[in-house]
Amino acid sequence: MNPVLAKELDGAMNDQTITWQELLAETTQRLVEAGVDEPEISARRIVEEASGWDGADLGVHLGDLATEGTVAHLDSMLSRRLTGEPLQYVVGRWAFRSLDLMVDARVLIPRPETEEVAGLAIAHARRVAGTGIPPTVADLGTGTGAIGLSIATEIPQATVYLTDAYENALAIARANTAGIGRHAVRVNIRHGSWFKALPDDLRGSFHVIVSNPPYVATTDSLPPVVADWEPATALFAGDDGLVHLTTLVQEAPDWLAESGVLVLEMAPGQTTKVVEMCLERGFSSAEVHSDLSGTPRAVVAIQ
Repeated sequence: MNPVLAKELDGAMNDQTITWQELLAETTQRLVEAGVDEPEISARRIVEEASGWDGADLGVHLGDLATEGTVAHLDSMLSRRLTGEPLQYVVGRWAFRSLDLMVDARVLIPRPETEEVAGLAIAHARRVAGTGIPPTVADLGTGTGAIGLSIATEIPQATVYLTDAYENALAIARANTAGIGRHAVRVNIRHGSWFKALPDDLRGSFHVIVSNPPYVATTDSLPPVVADWEPATALFAGDDGLVHLTTLVQEAPDWLAESGVLVLEMAPGQTTKVVEMCLERGFSSAEVHSDLSGTPRAVVAIQ
């Protein structure tokens, strides 16, 4: 247990008189003193995870007494957060659209802009489903499985392939697949680099191929909370960040069905180049889509 927090709580715990309200206040104070970004958010999520009460339920139970075991769990998470470890890894799970995903340092942390990319893929798959055709979808370089599992849960007709070149990432994707219940029967998990992971007999049959590949240039600098904690293999992609995006654009047409769609997330400065590559490769159209902040974030190309 963190010595400072332990000293302050020891007497209270001996008498079993520490409440979650007091723990929340103390956790917030410790994070503020350490200069952690958005300390109130971190404190609340850590207390929610330790107590087992989420959202409004925590408010109802703030007056409840904590046990020694739950305080120890809280303090372990607090100590990790104080070292700079991302909150998502500290609590071990994070929301993505309708999903509650397992997350740890083996995978990239799912981000709000990727939720919007997932939404673009879902919109196209939903249009296919609306014609009476069950859509076949591939989420390449899936990581947590966030995009593909969102498609599987939001479009009951879809068959989804999740692929990743790294088995440790697929272990997380498998755990998250188990968490979506009956929808998991339509999810196929495959190990391999990009299209090499897909069954060869599915060439020309995918209605949607979506990916949030590594796209950071090796010369770019990242905030310490990203560079020091998130897997480099999920971030960096050569001197210009285009290595994997180029592979996806060049190979996708061989795997897409007629009028199939390729949806790619990327850095804002890469969108113009990726559109050019898509048109040169023979896609009938390619459009840039911005995220909610107005930043160019994705390209959607139609076969």
